[in-house]
Order: sequence, then structure tokens, then C-alpha cells
Amino acid sequence: MLEVKNLYKKYGKKCVLNNMNYLFTPGIYGLLGPNGAGKSTLMNIISDVIDSSEGSVEYMGKNIKSMKAEYRKHIGYLPQNTGLYPEFTLTEMLEYFAYLRGLDKSKIPEMMEKVLTGTNLLSRKDDKIKTFSGGMKRRAAIAVTFIADPEILIFDEPTVGLDPKERIRFRELILNNKKDKVIIISSHIVSDLDMIADKILLIKEGVIAGEIDNDGSHNLEDEYMTLFEKDE
Repeated sequence: MLEVKNLYKKYGKKCVLNNMNYLFTPGIYGLLGPNGAGKSTLMNIISDVIDSSEGSVEYMGKNIKSMKAEYRKHIGYLPQNTGLYPEFTLTEMLEYFAYLRGLDKSKIPEMMEKVLTGTNLLSRKDDKIKTFSGGMKRRAAIAVTFIADPEILIFDEPTVGLDPKERIRFRELILNNKKDKVIIISSHIVSDLDMIADKILLIKEGVIAGEIDNDGSHNLEDEYMTLFEKDE
């Protein structure tokens, strides 16, 4: 469904991604790795935010560069730092992004209620973004990511700024909307990934250094420490 092929990304002489290959089929994938391992770079390339130096990303067998704007209709991406529109109400902002991403107008009310309920923001739907706290802005950004019901969802440190209750709500939102989707989540909170991910990809020095089927038979923290402790 979504495949990265021979992916390289270089900044000057520094190689951030080093011949990365992986086929993502529907499911939830957790990315674990130290800072600078290449997790955010990989997600930015898959999301068509930046270009790779070499290699390609393919969706349904097509190079995403040839699909252009059509590809972006199939993807929802939450980066670590998200720009929101402070003068928009939450409803206005969600309608705007739903329109940009080509969601059928008849489906907008249903998706609006779904994402607002899932992020616990239904009571604030008519309030301007500038009145929101930091945690509420993060939840609003999560709602934007879901609004067009994309087949690919990518989250870079999605629970930063969320209290424990809202982190649980985020996990429930993911699990309730995982059917037929590729969901990729990067997080430093191992427990967040342990509870929802089907597979864990351990990223080290720009390559996938390990893959864990998260079936309950592995201790993710132990696996992580075993792979990375010699780098400490």
C-alpha cells in the first residue's frame, strides 16, 4: 500500500536516511529511536513535506511525486510543531482543511462530530483557536489530521502537551479509526506505542535496525535498551 524504496536523505555530508526500505500495509506502526535517528525526516518525506536525496515513496504502486496534490488527499500528517489559524473558530478551521483535502461536502458534518468527540473538543467547536490552551491546540491539530478520513495517518510526537487522560483518549481515537489505514506514530513515550502499535520499527542512524511484532511477547523498553545502550 505504502512503500519506501532505497530512501536516502543527506544534509551536506551528513546522511540522515541510509538506503531505507519498508512496505507499510494497513496497521499501526510505532517508530522508536534516539534524537537524530531519522524518524522525523522519514515522516516528512512520506508526507511529501521534503524531498529525498535518492529513492522514492510509492502509494498504491505510484510514485507520490507523480501523484502530486492527489496524494495529499490520502494523507493526514501531524508534525511536532503545527501552525493553526488563531482567528478561526475550531469549526471554521476543520471545514477549511476538509475542503482543502477534498472531503465530500456531504460527509463533513459526520466527520466533524466524530473528530470533535474523539478529541473532547465538541463543546469548544465555536471558540477561536487563540483562546485555547497549549494542550487544546494540540488536540485541535489532531482533529485536523483526522478530518478528511485519510488512508494514511502520520503522527510525530502526538501526545506532547497532553495530560494522561487526553493521552488515553488519543489512543482510543487511533484504535477506533485504524481499519484499512496505515498509521505511523513516532513517540519517546514507549508505553504509548506499546498499547496500540501492531509493529515497532527501531530506527538507528538512518536505517531500520529492528522490527518487533507487538504481540505481547516482547518488552519494548528492554528491546530498545539492548539495541541502543552501547550508544549512551
